[in-house]
Amino acid sequence: MSTTSLLVVFLLLSYAVSSPIQQVVLSKDSADEVLLGWLDPRLNGGRFLDFTTPRYGEPLNVIVSGHSDPYILTDNGFHDYAKSIGFSTECLGLHYGDLHDADLGDGDGRKTEQFLARQYYFPVWGTCWESLAGGNHFRAWKQNGAEANSGAWFLGVSKEENSSKNHKIVPNGYNLGRDWLVERAIAGSRWKGKWWKADLEWRTDLLAPGSDGVNHGIAQDGRVAILTIRRQ
Repeated sequence: MSTTSLLVVFLLLSYAVSSPIQQVVLSKDSADEVLLGWLDPRLNGGRFLDFTTPRYGEPLNVIVSGHSDPYILTDNGFHDYAKSIGFSTECLGLHYGDLHDADLGDGDGRKTEQFLARQYYFPVWGTCWESLAGGNHFRAWKQNGAEANSGAWFLGVSKEENSSKNHKIVPNGYNLGRDWLVERAIAGSRWKGKWWKADLEWRTDLLAPGSDGVNHGIAQDGRVAILTIRRQ
């Protein structure tokens, strides 16, 4: 090899070592976010219970991965997806009950729920019946802060009593509500010409089972459903 060729190789190797692009190394937290499509909130001071009262919270028991169909990672798209699996916005667009906060460890601290959806029993006022008779519902927060912009949706899903019982969660309601949503997601759904089906992973290392710190003192099994929802 000529002296000139050796010089070129040396310069290229020097650039590869010194180039800022080549030296970018993902932290473990960022690497997890890229790999999983979401970041464990606990890594940045968050938690898997929302803030229902100063002392108690409800489990964030479903995560819609950031690797899902990009459309449902948008606000409008996620609303459409919720309708496809049997949920819709609240009765007459009015909110009933307290607003919950959650800390997703994304740098935004505690933020208020961005979407509350109730089981949609039938066309026209379908969620009004859920408000009266009870049923499944969920609150949703998006992980999109500066410290963890995965785009994932974190859901607190449960089944509640009717209005005469002030919408208290039914016995085993956190598990029942989560499973109701998951069953519909993995079965496949459609809305206005769009079809989706979810891949499911169960995690048991994110949320401690039992009732410690859980609102209403209702025990839950500690399982969190990770959904990656794909356009069909």
